[in-house]
Parts: sequence; structure tokens; C-alpha cells
Amino acid sequence: MTFRRRLLLLAGLVLAAGLMSVPWVAAIRAASLPTRLSDQEFWRLSSESSEEDGFFRSDNLLSNESGFQYVVPELTRTAKAGRVYMGVGPEQNFTYIVATKPAMAFIIDVRRGNLDLQLMYKSLFELSADRAEFVSRLFAKKRPDGLTARSTVTDIFGMFWNVETSDAIFNENLQAIDDLLVKKHGFGLSADDLRGIAYVYNAFYQYGPRITYSTTGSFGGASQPNYADLMMATDGPAGVARSFLASEGNFQFMKDLESRNMLVPVVGNFGGPKAIRVVGTYLKAQDATVSAFYLSNVEQYLRQDGIWGNFCASVATLPLDETSTFIRSVRRTGDAQPGFGLASELGNMASEVKDCSLSR
Repeated sequence: MTFRRRLLLLAGLVLAAGLMSVPWVAAIRAASLPTRLSDQEFWRLSSESSEEDGFFRSDNLLSNESGFQYVVPELTRTAKAGRVYMGVGPEQNFTYIVATKPAMAFIIDVRRGNLDLQLMYKSLFELSADRAEFVSRLFAKKRPDGLTARSTVTDIFGMFWNVETSDAIFNENLQAIDDLLVKKHGFGLSADDLRGIAYVYNAFYQYGPRITYSTTGSFGGASQPNYADLMMATDGPAGVARSFLASEGNFQFMKDLESRNMLVPVVGNFGGPKAIRVVGTYLKAQDATVSAFYLSNVEQYLRQDGIWGNFCASVATLPLDETSTFIRSVRRTGDAQPGFGLASELGNMASEVKDCSLSR
């Protein structure tokens, strides 16, 4: 396809999606996915893809599903590497990202608080040389002696478990996070964003690796996994640890992706008019394809609100092929994987949204 024809195709996509009011869309030039985004490109893509801040009934600072890795073996056989990952929510995305090895990732969440959480994580990945330093910074604990690149994730959390948190380390790290985001990257963070980042970082500092989904007042029961449980979890019967902290290689993949600004957090309602469609327009302009889209159990709320059809039509605008895969959390009885009565399952994106393409 010639450069001129690509521009014409992009113009058609933009008009069809009603997105000409988004400033950067008109300036996109067709190309393959970049190897990195400049700080300005990252912030524009995040900001101008985003919708207004929305509401969810919990802080959702970490997953409540200890069995979410069970689908990873099948996922790695289905989803193609080097493409684009999409997801929602906190750190479970990192584990799916290291499994699918995308060239780029978008995390779309209805709450701006999740964008603040993702920016905190971005900073900690960039600031940390290895897993042990990352855990030290995340929980504001002094790094124990003896941890190396070969240490298991069980070793790491076992050695950090009883280390006291430090006010001095917390204050130093929070300042380093703010400086990296504002002074180094030059992101246009509001005062509310900086307070939001401080809020989420303070939660990890206060509760340490014992923090759970419901620790900060979120709804839920007492049997939820804590952070250490999630990081030490495995993919089930095979017993392979696949979390983003399970190996140094996994951590370094995430650190590299974040350091190149290739994980972009976006504020958006899955049933809203903008976020998914703007991301789709950007990806089509880059001749990119979505490899996987982690939904958690958001569809449950979309159906309750009567807007699941909007979501389906928006997903139908994404660049998909026969291997593009939904990852979703569903409530089951009897055979549920451990973790809040939810089980993870995979679905074929193209076939599931085929009937929605007429309304896109």
C-alpha cells in the first residue's frame, strides 16, 4: 500500500469514528509501530485518547484473582508476539504482557486513579535495576543482602516479608517518582494526579506485601490473595511461575517496555464513545494488530449498565485477526480457579465482535 493510499485510509477511519476533533489524529503518518515514544508523544497519546474520569466502587490497587495465570500456557500458544496488548486494571496486566511479548501496550481504565497507579509503576520500573530493587522501592523497605538475578520470587518475598518499612525510603522514593515524571519526562500532571500517585504509593508503603484488593476499603472478602501470593502464584497443575516478578527476564522485559514509553495508560469507559476507538485509529495507522485484550470482569458491569453493545462496536473497530484473544474473568461454580470465585478464560476477539461491526 502506498503512502498516499495509507493516508487516505486513515482519513476514512478518522471520519468514520468521528474523531477529527482529536488534534493528534490529523497529524498521524502511516508507519509501523515505533520502537519508542518520545515523552511528548506518550503524553499526547495518553491524554488525547482519554475520556473524563469515571467511577468504580473500589481502588482496585491489585488483583483479587490468584488463578489468573491458569490461561497463560494457552495464551502463549494463541497470541502472537510483537503486536499490541490491551488491558484494564492494575498489575495482572504485567504478567499477561510478559507472556504475550507485545511491542506496545495500552491500559484503559474508567478511573484516573488507575492511570496514577500505572504512572507510579512506570516510575518504579524505570528507577529499579532489578527485581529486588523494584520490590524495595514498591514497599519502601531496605533491600536485604544476598538477593541476586537468580533469586526465586519466593526467595525475594520471603526475605522482604519482615523487613520494616522506612519513612525515609518512602519520602525519598516518592520524590524520585515525582521528579522522574515531571522533571525528566515533562508529563503535564495535575496537582490531583500527584496526590493520586502519592495515595497509591502510600498504600503499598503502609501495608507492604500483605496488601490485598480490599485492604484500602474496597469491597470483598477476607480470603483474597495478597501481593506476595499473586507474585508467587503459578499457572496451575504445571506449577510454572509466570508473574512479571517470577524471573529477571520477565522484569527486564517490563522495564524495557516502560522505559521506552511503550505502555500507555488511558482513562476510558469500555462502553464510552472515545478511548477504545481512538486507540484503534492510532493502531490502524501503524498497521498494527491487537494480540490480546484483558477485560477482567468489566463486561458484567457493561451489561448491567446496558452499554455492552457500545463496547462490542468499539472493539470491532480495532485491528484484529483470527488470533486476537480476549482474556476475561468469569464467575463459575464448582470449578472456579482460586481467587474470589473467578476463573479466567480466553475468547476469540474477531468472531465475538463480528456481529457488532455493522454498528461501529
